Amino acid sequence: MPDGQQHLDELWQSYKATGDQAAREGLILHYSPLVKFVAGRVGSGLPKNVDQSDLVSFGTFGLIDAVDKFEPERGFKFETYAVNRIKGAILDELRALDWVPRSVRSRAREIQRTMAELEHKLQRTPTEDEVAEAMDVPLETLRDHLGEIANLGFVALDELLNPTERDSGSMSEMIADTGAIDPSGNFEKEETRYMLADSINRLPDRERLVLTLYYYEGLTLAEIGGILNVTESRICQIHTKAVLSLRNRFIEPAYR
Repeated sequence: MPDGQQHLDELWQSYKATGDQAAREGLILHYSPLVKFVAGRVGSGLPKNVDQSDLVSFGTFGLIDAVDKFEPERGFKFETYAVNRIKGAILDELRALDWVPRSVRSRAREIQRTMAELEHKLQRTPTEDEVAEAMDVPLETLRDHLGEIANLGFVALDELLNPTERDSGSMSEMIADTGAIDPSGNFEKEETRYMLADSINRLPDRERLVLTLYYYEGLTLAEIGGILNVTESRICQIHTKAVLSLRNRFIEPAYR
């Protein structure tokens, strides 16, 4: 075992067994690069007036929370656990600031609803032209709206999963109870992975490529724009439309 990994294991053992604050600080320092990484990914889709240093500050609280609550004996990888905590802390603070205009949120719901209706009607992912025609707006206006929605960067926990249904559940109701016994957890995780992969494969080629390069290859939107020879803002619009389409399919899976 490498000396670095052995030292890290010793820090975890010391902190979890005795609550040693020096070990805790060592763990936080070791994993601090995760905060900058997550803040950079979240910040890439936010307005330029959102200070990157603020995102790092918000995320640091998430890292500290992750270190305090992580249970090494469960066999999970800390980095995966911490990234979710860090991102959650950043998004919680952004929601509290409530910097997104209601008009933008309203347009996001309208576009998502229109896309869901078109997918049901066409049995496939609608094109931007089809969405624009259904909304009775010019294509460039739709693209402008997609660009604005991209700046949301997240979905509020109390937002309805399906705005078209009166009794729709909310995102908060989808959060798992970590204390509950769930024997079907592994099956559901695999099923979700299958559904996500299948839904991505059903997207148009360009949308699928953008998601693959962004989420799997780790490229920035600007780098993807360079590859596809379009602007970063155009890639942002394509990404937003693809994510809205995927979300609709998880609201009402379209395995037709």
